[in-house]
Amino acid sequence: MTSIYNAEGRNVACTLIQAGPCIITQVKNIETDGYRAVQLAYDERKERRTPKALKGHFEKAATTPKKMVREFRDFYLEFEGDIQLGKEIKVGEVFKEGDYVDAIGTSKGKGFQGVVKRHGFAGVGQQTHGQHNRGRAPGSVGGASYPARVFKGLRMAGRMGNDRVKLLNLRIMKIYSEQNLVLVSGAVPGAKNSMVILEK
Repeated sequence: MTSIYNAEGRNVACTLIQAGPCIITQVKNIETDGYRAVQLAYDERKERRTPKALKGHFEKAATTPKKMVREFRDFYLEFEGDIQLGKEIKVGEVFKEGDYVDAIGTSKGKGFQGVVKRHGFAGVGQQTHGQHNRGRAPGSVGGASYPARVFKGLRMAGRMGNDRVKLLNLRIMKIYSEQNLVLVSGAVPGAKNSMVILEK
């Protein structure tokens, strides 16, 4: 993350995202696929690590293999009449400064965590009255003879993070068209160098 001063002189925390260039690798239409969509591909992929089926798919678009391939339905409407297989889409053609976008990505994986970190439980809070190892324990999880079970959805220890997260309404503070860089306000899900999808 970094920060930038806005027009009012306030320092705004931002994230710098490499957003392209993306290549159109497939154009779907109602006649052949039943719906309209545009498939975009991004980030170079080693040829020897690309399956033959994908190699043929990218050859149709006259481009090298890519790591990330995603479909966008609204994209078809925005660029209708100007969509061609193999066309390069740059960030300045899709977004402009001041737009609000949604960022979709996979959050950082935290592994197996206890209830204090995972759900914000307070724990016992004190080490008195004979309690020497209960400081971060979850406490009681169910009744005795009734209900004689643990209710579904009870907050317990477990795997934390590594989930699909969508952050809404991040403002585009600045666009560097030549480098295909986007500066958005706030944080985006995931670690450094992870993949993020930006949607209008």
